[in-house]
Amino acid sequence: MNRIVLVGRLAQEPELRYTQTGIAVTKFAIAVNRPFLNQQGQREADFIDIVVWRNQAENCANYLSKGRLVGVDGRLQIRSYETADGQRRRVAEVVADRVEFLDRAKDTGEGSDDTGRQQTEDDNSFPDEVPF
Repeated sequence: MNRIVLVGRLAQEPELRYTQTGIAVTKFAIAVNRPFLNQQGQREADFIDIVVWRNQAENCANYLSKGRLVGVDGRLQIRSYETADGQRRRVAEVVADRVEFLDRAKDTGEGSDDTGRQQTEDDNSFPDEVPF
């Protein structure tokens, strides 16, 4: 089983690219707090690379920005490549099956309707009267 669930804040702006066949791919890193304090009494974070494909990649690029809180459900992938000087490198990244936007976008004054945000707990309001 290869399953990872993370909650963290974007550490950089999402980077959208397209493959040669036109498939969207977005990459970004999230900062995930460790569950303990260091010797100085501060909480440290791990910076984890995330890769998102297709329509969800375009949604992430359009609606996410540095500092936004996200939940990521995916799998760990280890890939390797060769640098220009011939050195072999390995990279660990999470390939996201699902990305949930866990906070509201900051108001940019540009009329953003935050369409890409997933439903959150405070959206579960009901009218005072039930229509039956």
